[in-house]
Amino acid sequence: MLWSDPKNEPPKELRDAQAMMRRAGLFLALAMVVAMIVVGIR
Repeated sequence: MLWSDPKNEPPKELRDAQAMMRRAGLFLALAMVVAMIVVGIR
């Protein structure tokens, strides 16, 4: 690793897609928890 090496960053589209997938995964996990609670109450 040299200081002059280019940054190993994915392109913006890929970063945006990764952020979207992370949010979708978080939302899905939250929805599963809520569903478990609702099923548990019934």
